Amino acid sequence: MADNEDPKKGKKSRGTDKQVCGYPISIFFIVVNEFCERFSYYGMRAVLVLYFKYFLRWDDDMATSIYHTFVALCYLTPILGAIVADSWLGKFKTIVYLSIVYAIGQVAMAVSAIHDITDSDRDGTPDNITLHVVLSMVGLFLIALGTGGIKPCVAAFGGDQFNDDQESQRRTFFSVFYLCINGGSLLSTIITPILRAQQCGIYSQQNCYPLAFGVPAALMLVALVVFIVGSGMYYKAEPQGNIMMDVCKCIGFAIKNRFRHRSDQYPKREHWMDWAEEKYDKLLIAQIKMVLKVLFLYIPLPMFWTLFDQKGSRWTLQATNLDGNFGLLVIQPDQMQTVNPILILTLVPIMDSLIYPLIKKCGLNFTPLKRMTVGMLLAATAFVCAAVVQIQIDNTLPVFPSASQSQLKLLNMGSKPVTVKLPNNDQMELLDAQFSDNFFTFEAEQISVSISQSGGPEMTSSISLTKGKRQTLLIPSNISEEWVMTEDLTAKPEEGYNAVRFVNGMTTAVNVSIPGEDVELIEPFHYSNYSLIKYGKATFTIRSGSRSCEYSREFGFGSSYNFFIPNIGPSCQDDITFAEDIKPNSVHMALQIPQYFFITAGEVMFSVTGLEFSYSQAPSNMKSVLQAGWLLTVAVGNFIVLIVAELAKLPKQWAEYVLFASLLVAVCIIFSIMAYFYTYIDPTEIEAQFKKKIDEDDEDDRSQIEKSEIEMVKKDSIKCHDEDDAAKQTKM
Repeated sequence: MADNEDPKKGKKSRGTDKQVCGYPISIFFIVVNEFCERFSYYGMRAVLVLYFKYFLRWDDDMATSIYHTFVALCYLTPILGAIVADSWLGKFKTIVYLSIVYAIGQVAMAVSAIHDITDSDRDGTPDNITLHVVLSMVGLFLIALGTGGIKPCVAAFGGDQFNDDQESQRRTFFSVFYLCINGGSLLSTIITPILRAQQCGIYSQQNCYPLAFGVPAALMLVALVVFIVGSGMYYKAEPQGNIMMDVCKCIGFAIKNRFRHRSDQYPKREHWMDWAEEKYDKLLIAQIKMVLKVLFLYIPLPMFWTLFDQKGSRWTLQATNLDGNFGLLVIQPDQMQTVNPILILTLVPIMDSLIYPLIKKCGLNFTPLKRMTVGMLLAATAFVCAAVVQIQIDNTLPVFPSASQSQLKLLNMGSKPVTVKLPNNDQMELLDAQFSDNFFTFEAEQISVSISQSGGPEMTSSISLTKGKRQTLLIPSNISEEWVMTEDLTAKPEEGYNAVRFVNGMTTAVNVSIPGEDVELIEPFHYSNYSLIKYGKATFTIRSGSRSCEYSREFGFGSSYNFFIPNIGPSCQDDITFAEDIKPNSVHMALQIPQYFFITAGEVMFSVTGLEFSYSQAPSNMKSVLQAGWLLTVAVGNFIVLIVAELAKLPKQWAEYVLFASLLVAVCIIFSIMAYFYTYIDPTEIEAQFKKKIDEDDEDDRSQIEKSEIEMVKKDSIKCHDEDDAAKQTKM
């Protein structure tokens, strides 16, 4: 027996004779390849939207738009991959070639995230951001082409490795195969955000996006090498043609033929696909009609994916404004996506073994289309939950000045209380070494400020404010000296960091050491730049000449502080005062769990049931057509995100969540009406009837041919008999 022979041509096995526990050894290479590839894809995708926002410096809308464009491409290219594999290269070569493209894309993404490439001034920020954008866009395009192109090939290629008598092993393989998909997704979504949160760099330490993209790139290279190593053991089927091409040609011919015969002189036909009967087989036409019925139901489905895929974009961005402290664990914003695969592994068996049987026992006819409708409603509920969480976040955010406003805070750096008069505000007393409680908002660019110390003259000065900015007025101990203005933050610090700044109220210069860096020397009655501090306890060492002290504080996520140093002594911890300009995130990340629960429950009822329904309603040779149509709904759903996000331009994020939920409810109503009028069919029975009819027609044709042959034989016999008689008479 030769290797790689097809059993349908009379051979006994596929691939090599080597088996382990009854399984072809070749499938182990395929399983490892799939695990590594899924780890690579989901690991890269987990941190992608934060890379757009914090590394490429795009705003939330731009980051969301590019993210969903990428996801849409990932679900469009499988159609191309299936056509190439079935009609031209075959599955093996398609997987190898596109995996190489895939790996190059992942490497390009990792290189694009190295800020030191263009950071000539070594400040931690790329100087030529265009180069990084181009590299990342090329990388994402190659990744979309690669991951989408191999998506329809790998599972089918694994199934090809089994003999026809290994049905139970094939089923087990597919179970393990999809377990690898979920396992790779779960692990990568946990690991890559941890890698991203590390600090790395040649000249300056920044969040380690190169490592977060580099590990998935390495895993993709491993996947490629492992798959190629098993090359000699695979059964490699020759391309047999793609049914999608036949379907498209048949539909195209029917439309063209109908257009040619559009005048009233031609009789109407029962279905517009019947206009293809002149060229195509009636069975194929009947099969396409069944598929078109299901594809018609697909029309409203993209709206579900519009909401579902935002868990990787909008919901991740929402998590950046939440408190991720879970006690023993600190969850990164992009790690919240792990809730989805965890809940999938939990909810699928619960639904199949408990919920659905319980509903059936209650006498309810919970059909697949009804399940899908409920799944849509659950997804809409998830976005209502997201809107509620967003409202809670908005209520904790400070009120920043608008473009026509300015805000001012006061700091008394002296050792005596001062009295301050501000326009349109009551006179206030500011204690020594203290900040004012709040920012004061002004519409004017120039305001007059009057300050007096107890028993001293009043000093009045006109100060300039910057529109759209927050500032702090540093009041010196001698109010007749220069008044210094600082510029404060007007947005929360990025990535959950805490921004801290020190103000020196001493007559000598001060140096402050922050964990990981030294703040520049702070001149008397002046201030430092902002430094970013991670969540947790931080200890600062403050020095001035021979004197030093330590100051410690616990930090949350996303806060901003101004610390005032009046002196350095043994009571440093008590002497230093501070102003909490921006409060830390106080809404807990656990509040996102309900929305993840509802969206995952909706996915189980919508996606799993939808594929099951589609396959049950389509002929066996049309499964790939429905798979292509299903993936197309995912791609269209992601494009809808772009359209709505760009057109709506809602000022509040919670309003956008409510808008998406409302759109899905409206689409759900339309889908439920379509489902009500849908008639379930049995494709196998319909195909059997057609084949029986074709067989009967063939039998009639054979009978006619046999009768014709018998008549011809009779005529020949009579003719021969007459010729014999004539010969005898001649002889006589």
